[in-house]
Amino acid sequence: MTRVGAFLVIAIVSAAIFAPLLVPFDPAVQQLALRLEGPTGAHWFGLDELGRDILSRVLLGARVSLLVGLVVVGVSSTLGMAMGAVAGYYGGRVDQVISRVMDVLLAFPGLLLAIALVAVLGPSLVNVVLALTVIGWVGYARLVRGQVLRAREFEYVMAARALGAGTWRILTRHVLPTALPAVTVQATLGMAGAILSEAALSFLGLGVQPPTPSWGTMINGGRAHLLDAPHLTVFPGVFLALVVLGFNFLGDGLRDQLDPKIAKPSRGV
Repeated sequence: MTRVGAFLVIAIVSAAIFAPLLVPFDPAVQQLALRLEGPTGAHWFGLDELGRDILSRVLLGARVSLLVGLVVVGVSSTLGMAMGAVAGYYGGRVDQVISRVMDVLLAFPGLLLAIALVAVLGPSLVNVVLALTVIGWVGYARLVRGQVLRAREFEYVMAARALGAGTWRILTRHVLPTALPAVTVQATLGMAGAILSEAALSFLGLGVQPPTPSWGTMINGGRAHLLDAPHLTVFPGVFLALVVLGFNFLGDGLRDQLDPKIAKPSRGV
């Protein structure tokens, strides 16, 4: 399953990177005379309610989803690692304040909190990234905090502290590297969650605004034609499911490889 996930991720990421070269038609060009036409030799995925090529819009929509996932995971993991490292290493009141902030954010369902934030800030791609980052860093902070609490008692960390090493050096050279495998797995799984959340917000009209193609917006636009033109929702839905499954499979495989608690099969001598 790890190889399947890696193949799906590489294939969709490659399609998103080279989308401007792969799209057969301009995704904004409308052919109203052929609106809702099903898949044909010229239009493999058919045309939408405005006569736009669905294949072109799906490929360009992949760029939006992956961009949101990368930015959200990058900012969330960086902020979460910093907050978790500070809370776990210093402890005391610093740990209590950061932990209470995390508890407050975890008290709300993540997607509902993101909907509320985007509704207040206004629908746009930047606000979607901001809302998902606000709720996304907590998971990384909790994970890193637990790793730091364990690592700070290691003998080599105590030896570095006794030799007069600074806090920054101890955290970056001796403590945080022990958390990187777990953060890598969390980031891979977080990509799937961020992409799915962006699609949900766009589906509700709070994410990417037309005419920019987005999988969530395309699925929402095809709801009124589920019976007479199901291809409007099937193809963006399939691509969304494949990329989410790909990142989940890849994350599960990385967890199996990087988690020392999982017993590896023994080899014969």
